[in-house]
Amino acid sequence: MGHKDQAIDFLKMILDGKINEAYAKHVDMRGKHHNAHTPAGFAALKQGMRENDGLFPHKQFELKKVVEDGNQVVTHARLVLKPGELELAVVHWFHFEGDKITELWDLAQPVQKDGVNQDGMF
Repeated sequence: MGHKDQAIDFLKMILDGKINEAYAKHVDMRGKHHNAHTPAGFAALKQGMRENDGLFPHKQFELKKVVEDGNQVVTHARLVLKPGELELAVVHWFHFEGDKITELWDLAQPVQKDGVNQDGMF
């Protein structure tokens, strides 16, 4: 399984609520993440993802683009946390060492229904 496939599998497992399994399969827990809303360390991010899964059980995720360059994978996706209420454009940037994610950046921006750019966010 290439890094691109690993990143996609990780995200799908997370969205399916298989958070513990996703981390066991794909993450080096000694690595780090850069989510500004979560304390340092993958253990804290994993806990935050479990809490998020409980808060938004009907979330929807649509992968739009995936780019792989060596040991880096970047994804661009549409994430709907609450259908009809909260929709986000999300970018995940994965760094792999071997077959494990060792660093992760995630950025999100609310999708504006009345934005001035007619090309949209996707």
